[in-house]
Amino acid sequence: MVRGISLAVALAATLGLSGAQAREGAPATVAVTVPTSQALSPLDALVSDYEAWNLAQSPISAGQNGDRAALSKLPDVTPAADAARKAALEGFKARLDAIPAASLDADGQLNRAFLARLISDNLGYIAFDTGRFAFSSDDGFHLLAPYVATVTPINSVADAEAWLGRMGALAKYYDDNIANARRGIRTGWLQPRMISEIVLGQAQAALKIAPEADPLMTPFRAMSPAIAAAEQAALKARALAIITGQVRPAQQRFATFVEKEYLPKTKAALGVGSVPGGKDYYAFLARRFTTTSLTPDEIHALGEREVARIRAEMDAVRAEAGFSGTHAEFLAFLRSDPQFYVTTRQALLEKASEVAKRIDDQLPRYFGTLPRLPYGVRPVPAEIEKGYTSGRYFPGSASQGIAGGYMVNTYALDQRGLYELPALTLHEAVPGHHLQIALAQELEGVPAFRRDADMTAFVEGWALYAESLGTEMGIYRTPYEKFGRLSMEMWRACRLVSDTGLHWLGWSLDEARKCFTENTALSSLNIEVELARYVGWPGQALAYKVGELKIKELRKRAETALGAKFDIRRFHDAVLLAGPLPMDLLEVRIDAWIAAEKTRT
Repeated sequence: MVRGISLAVALAATLGLSGAQAREGAPATVAVTVPTSQALSPLDALVSDYEAWNLAQSPISAGQNGDRAALSKLPDVTPAADAARKAALEGFKARLDAIPAASLDADGQLNRAFLARLISDNLGYIAFDTGRFAFSSDDGFHLLAPYVATVTPINSVADAEAWLGRMGALAKYYDDNIANARRGIRTGWLQPRMISEIVLGQAQAALKIAPEADPLMTPFRAMSPAIAAAEQAALKARALAIITGQVRPAQQRFATFVEKEYLPKTKAALGVGSVPGGKDYYAFLARRFTTTSLTPDEIHALGEREVARIRAEMDAVRAEAGFSGTHAEFLAFLRSDPQFYVTTRQALLEKASEVAKRIDDQLPRYFGTLPRLPYGVRPVPAEIEKGYTSGRYFPGSASQGIAGGYMVNTYALDQRGLYELPALTLHEAVPGHHLQIALAQELEGVPAFRRDADMTAFVEGWALYAESLGTEMGIYRTPYEKFGRLSMEMWRACRLVSDTGLHWLGWSLDEARKCFTENTALSSLNIEVELARYVGWPGQALAYKVGELKIKELRKRAETALGAKFDIRRFHDAVLLAGPLPMDLLEVRIDAWIAAEKTRT
């Protein structure tokens, strides 16, 4: 999973999605009147205006893309910002509707259709006022700045001043988000009690960190030696003063708010379907995250079919391993046998690094185009590792000199089965998230709004497809690692069942947990962390399997149509080199590619 902290998607330039339900981050400034570019076609002018406006709304993304002024700003999450954003989006929609699709070439039609979807999705989020969900168990406004600190280099005094400015903006950012959550209380849009208790623990833990050790100080711990020592000391002193004088009081206000105002109003009900209008919201989320017209009931049924199929494959691999016991006994064996676990954090990082390099070795055989930006294998930051998933990907930035990050959770080593490590690495690093996202960042001739779009079904579907590609690449060396891959795939199938169960069918946590405990080799800790994420972030979990199945379907279609002409490297380029696409637009692109390949000599 990218972004992971899922807040890493705050680096994406998709706007209009405020609060915990929108991991892309909300706008920093609002502009309703947008100048029209000159000497461009109507569509190109619209795209140019939209992209300029979009970046202006997304300071974290803009800063990552080289906008110096944006480096000192944070998102604007106020209702006034949403209202102005809505007006601007409606203006873009009117301009787009006035451009006939039939008047455009293939690229123009793709851009028009894609932009129409983004505008519609963003207007949908604003209509549901998702800022009312200001936080979730592993995400939220209170975790944004600590994450951004990990990808903020200080190479000059100007860089330091920008980060100090962003730190200084945190108090208002906290207060604005608290106001949004209060609006959630008034309207019945609250996170469930279990999520609120987790967030309260996070808020209270942040208050206990010594200012000198605060994550916000991370950029100051690796300042460029070009900055004089005295200047560095002065900058650090100013940062500490902001933490003690502004940030800590804001964090205290948040912790007090959650404990005294929010928690007492929360309910035990878990699903978003239990809030006013929640069923309509969840149906919207299902469409938005899968980029399909599938209904929650159809997705639930799809999940049940996938669980049955994968379970049969698991039985075959268990027999290959020579294990004579039952499925449940095999899961217990995997979860407890010392051969599948390391005893030091460094050993887990080294294991992950070795797997990553073996995958790197195979990439040229399967991909015609590889990204220039490298990636590193890093531990999940200690301050968030306890409630964090087993691995995530943090996007890099060539303009800021930051490599992509394959983040490995080295907490609770007895819960990190090595049999899952190859699949995890294929998903989070290469050929999964890093390869796909870094390639998208480097695309030329593709509009920025497409390169940076958060198309979850594509991004996560591709990463899940990458796990299965590891079989062809020879990455899985033992039956246990093969089973680990199937366990990871079963995890995503159970997501379809459990997410729809929780939010659409009104399941309890025990009902949602059952699929994972009975079918996957996931540790108990991972299962509980994941369930909390699904409760707090409805709909996102649906994207993985739906996207993966569509990519596999398109590959099978291409192999059947092209026969001996099918080239896996060219197919992967066709999938990746237009940036992340909605599933219907990806299908149009691959069908056109198949037709072109048939005529290629």
